[in-house]
Amino acid sequence: MRIDLLTREYPPRVYGGAGVHVAELSRVLRERVEVRVRCFDGARTEAGVDGYDVPAGLVDANAALSTFGVDLLMAADVEGADLVHSHTWYANLAGHLAGLLHGVPHVVSAHSLEPLRPWKAEQLGGGYALSGWAERTAYEGAAAIIAVSEGMRTDILRCYPQVDPAKVHVVHNGIDLDGWRRPADDPAREHAARVVREHGIDPGRPAVVFVGRITRQKGLPYLLRAAERLPAEVQLVLVAGAPDTPEIAAEVTGLVADLRAQRDGVVWIEQMLPRQDLVAVLSAGTVFACPSVYEPLGIVNLEAMACGVPVVGTATGGIPEVVDDGVTGVLVPIDQVQDGTGTPVDPERFVADLARALTAVATDPEAAARMGAASRVRVEEHFSWDAIADRTLEVYRAALG
Repeated sequence: MRIDLLTREYPPRVYGGAGVHVAELSRVLRERVEVRVRCFDGARTEAGVDGYDVPAGLVDANAALSTFGVDLLMAADVEGADLVHSHTWYANLAGHLAGLLHGVPHVVSAHSLEPLRPWKAEQLGGGYALSGWAERTAYEGAAAIIAVSEGMRTDILRCYPQVDPAKVHVVHNGIDLDGWRRPADDPAREHAARVVREHGIDPGRPAVVFVGRITRQKGLPYLLRAAERLPAEVQLVLVAGAPDTPEIAAEVTGLVADLRAQRDGVVWIEQMLPRQDLVAVLSAGTVFACPSVYEPLGIVNLEAMACGVPVVGTATGGIPEVVDDGVTGVLVPIDQVQDGTGTPVDPERFVADLARALTAVATDPEAAARMGAASRVRVEEHFSWDAIADRTLEVYRAALG
């Protein structure tokens, strides 16, 4: 069996959970079947990976049209595959067209849904209508759809009622258990201590850590407002970059400046960190914060938990399928506006509840350590990539008939 995985992101150009997912899935699938990865951002030299540039005539076009240009190149090259598997709207059209052109099943992995991210109109303008069209067309025509959580499956069937529920399968995201763990030997601990020190994190103080892109769905502005209520001894460590728009970048920059004017211990790391450095930052945290208003699952929560850090996360999307409330962290309740934005009905209450939960965990080191240990056990038992690869192959076989 030859599987072609179509994706925008692939290492080293990974900025979100979908890119992490494709990197890990391709690694474990290659132990079982032949895999070709087709990705954006230019030609590649590694075996089994083909990269594509935007066609010259579309370089300056709307971002959605530029994406479609790459999709057409991908679709043409899929010939010879037994099945094509696309990830995110960026590659969904490529998968749909490839399936039609070459007569092979198209499987879609749902990492997010365009109708539930209306703020992307700020980023894409009229291209947001195109991204939504491409996603809907691919989902309705797919041989099978993989949802990364039960919450995502529910969202798919609500947003796209023409989709046959029997075609939508739940396969959770996974975690590289060896790559994400607390530094355990002297060289690793020395490296971690150096990274923490270089970024201005005080290892003697409790710390709330956030890792994520600066985008509406991640809820960073709510966390920054909640941080105003944290006890003075608690640090806030943000590993946050790649803003979707100048508007959200300006909002976050202003909130960080306001927070720094009120308190010390606010660390903002804007660049992407290599995994070893990110493990060091996560492991220095007392608690990980996931204030997302939209999160199909949240690989970053798995990464924090694998490092033995409890998670305080919003009780939305797939987060409750990852965080065991009271055991591996705390779920923060949220009542959300049903207009696709995920905005809290009562933002002040959400911010207050988030601050209360973060404070409770950050100021109780024994409880945090207990929850952190339980977090590592949970990811080991439920989110290994080997099990996820086997489940994905089952979906492929069903699609192939």
